[in-house]
Amino acid sequence: MLTETTPPDAQDRDVPEPPDPIAAGPLRALLLVLGFACVGLATLGVFLPLLPTTPFLLLAAGCFAKSSHRFYRALLGNRVFGPLIRDWRAHRAIPFRAKLLAIAAIVLVMGSTALFALQHPLARGVLVAFGAGLCTWLWRLPNREEIASEAPLA
Repeated sequence: MLTETTPPDAQDRDVPEPPDPIAAGPLRALLLVLGFACVGLATLGVFLPLLPTTPFLLLAAGCFAKSSHRFYRALLGNRVFGPLIRDWRAHRAIPFRAKLLAIAAIVLVMGSTALFALQHPLARGVLVAFGAGLCTWLWRLPNREEIASEAPLA
């Protein structure tokens, strides 16, 4: 349920109320800082082709849901970022372009780290296995476009 203090644009978009924040003190401050850092990275991802936007937004939404109702509602009510998060919440789907960019960034960053920064073969193997698992999980997620085309006509 939305309160009277909810911004008008958030009310118009039918933004759901987040769960009660459970974090307090230093944990709440850490979640707020992490949430804002993720929003900043997501904003950069809009302009930089290899930096994914959606994963950072989802992480920011999770951080704000546990630390600040106000910032959570503002993020979901945002006209640029809100639809990505709401699609994830409603359908567990992300845009195909976001999926491809996220996979490309994972391969680029984790691949270059494994090749050039890690010397121990076990560390390389663990990083590559983690990256492969993450890419597989992302690839198997439904595309927002597929979900939209399967929706019944009104």
